[in-house]
Amino acid sequence: MTSYDVTLERTDGPTQTIAVDERETILEAARQAGVRLPSDCRKGTCTTCVGRVLAVDGEPEAESEVEVETEAEPELETPSGDRSDHQPDAATAVDYRRPPRALEERERTDGYALLCIALPRADCRIEVGPRVRAEVGDSPWK
Repeated sequence: MTSYDVTLERTDGPTQTIAVDERETILEAARQAGVRLPSDCRKGTCTTCVGRVLAVDGEPEAESEVEVETEAEPELETPSGDRSDHQPDAATAVDYRRPPRALEERERTDGYALLCIALPRADCRIEVGPRVRAEVGDSPWK
């Protein structure tokens, strides 16, 4: 069985790396490892457990996180208004047990993932916590 290292980063707390089996959700693995993450529905219909993929093993990191000595190029503005040179593809980091109804396509494209139904597909770093939850807002399905 394949296992992936998922690093959970909190803006206001510790960073923890957990091993997640390819058949278990990130939320299930976190709970088994004693890592507390917020959750509610556990079906992908609310946004309580939302996280944001920051990096995927094998993909280049955002320019702001990696020092690069090249001529400065203009930053690209994403549809959500974020300014970034590169946004990791959440689809390469996670797959789902069922469609994530609480996330809009734009939010998935911006790297958000519902950890209650997210199955890992690569080693990755995911930001978790109230700030990420506030960025997404409430689910229309709740």
